[in-house]
Amino acid sequence: MRRMFGFLIGIFVGSLVGSVIALLLAPESGEQLRAELRDRGQSFLNDVRHSADARRIELRGRLDSLRSPRDEF
Repeated sequence: MRRMFGFLIGIFVGSLVGSVIALLLAPESGEQLRAELRDRGQSFLNDVRHSADARRIELRGRLDSLRSPRDEF
């Protein structure tokens, strides 16, 4: 348990340091960077929603086919 906690702290600190370095070395201004990150985040969310909707439609079709009575001869 202690090793797991240490590992999680390491991941958190590493990601924090990486984020700070990335922001300091970014070639764009803070406002431009935030706008680009916002656009990328919105695009990612739209992709996730689209994929989830497509999967939901597929699963509903499967469920409907399983619920329908089968003709057995």
